[in-house]
Amino acid sequence: MPNTKSAIRRVRRVKKQTQINRIRKSKYKNAVKQMELLINSKDKAKSKKYFSKFQSILMQVAKSGVVSRRTAARKISRVSKKI
Repeated sequence: MPNTKSAIRRVRRVKKQTQINRIRKSKYKNAVKQMELLINSKDKAKSKKYFSKFQSILMQVAKSGVVSRRTAARKISRVSKKI
């Protein structure tokens, strides 16, 4: 249990931040799954169209620190090779 006022505020802040990070991580996972589905469906046009949005989502998540920048860059690189 937090004993000081600042510790109590910190607990509240951590709860909010945890929720935000969960949302971001979910967004990241959904983008990766969507991209994999498009690649597996052999529809090049749709996958190329979604690729820019995919890149944007991954870099936003990496920028916030939920996923490391290198991980996001690696995912983007591997997907771009498949397209």
